[in-house]
Amino acid sequence: MNMIVTLRRRGRAGEFAPSTLIETGKILHEMRLIKSAEEMDVMRKANFITQEAHIKAMQLTKPGMYEYEVEGIIDNEFRRNGSYAAAYNSIVGTGVNATILHYVDNNQQLKDGDLLLIDAGAEYGFYAGDITRTFPVNGKFTKAQKDVYEVVLEANKQATEMVKPGVKFLDIHNKAVEVLTEGMVKIGLLKGDVETLIKEEKYKQFYMHKTGHWLGMDVHDVGRYFDKDSQSRTIEAGMVMTIEPGLYIQENSVDIPSEYIGIGIRIEDDILVTETGYENLSKRVPKEIDEIESLMAG
Repeated sequence: MNMIVTLRRRGRAGEFAPSTLIETGKILHEMRLIKSAEEMDVMRKANFITQEAHIKAMQLTKPGMYEYEVEGIIDNEFRRNGSYAAAYNSIVGTGVNATILHYVDNNQQLKDGDLLLIDAGAEYGFYAGDITRTFPVNGKFTKAQKDVYEVVLEANKQATEMVKPGVKFLDIHNKAVEVLTEGMVKIGLLKGDVETLIKEEKYKQFYMHKTGHWLGMDVHDVGRYFDKDSQSRTIEAGMVMTIEPGLYIQENSVDIPSEYIGIGIRIEDDILVTETGYENLSKRVPKEIDEIESLMAG
């Protein structure tokens, strides 16, 4: 705006400012939201690199290592496969650190019996990958860890299965909330009627974020989530989003089974909306309990 004012003042010298200014940000944001075939290929490559890193981290993680050592494995795999940098600061959180949404200190030692949550993505060709997996440091889930993990996994699966053109973005989140709440009642994290618990947002004690976001040139990419009437946006073919339900049972949680305290689990996939449904760009990274344990056993 300062430049426009300056030009207007110099009108007598033959320099003229435009009479109308058009804010191009919203136009560009909508263009970025729908990916071209070429962009889709680049994002598949970014996800390939990201998947290689997550798989390698699962294979090499052992009790006694430090979070930053696992982060180093991830960074090395990114570089080795053609990515010059991470798309964002990697989250490598063990034990109670996994209950902190944006934990990036990555300086604690991995203990036998704890879980490790890794949220990491490679940047390739200026596009981001963004995958989260949670797995046991020693390669074997405890019963309590399995209980919580299976709730999150089911929410991930059911929310993902909803993805297709014409579905409301918010409905995907609502499905994840429904499945998580049902699961929390089943294992004793919440008590009461599922519908009432959702209406009163009691689930937010353990699930305080949305189920996904747009993905592209930024990890939390641009684009509206609601239309002009404040209604949830309808998803379209060519959009790429994350599906990332989680449960975070912090140390100060009360009136819950003690074996669940300190468990943090998130499972995140990168999903491309297709004409008939979806393509899971991150499906190569194991997320079934038996697949994870098998990979870690070597």
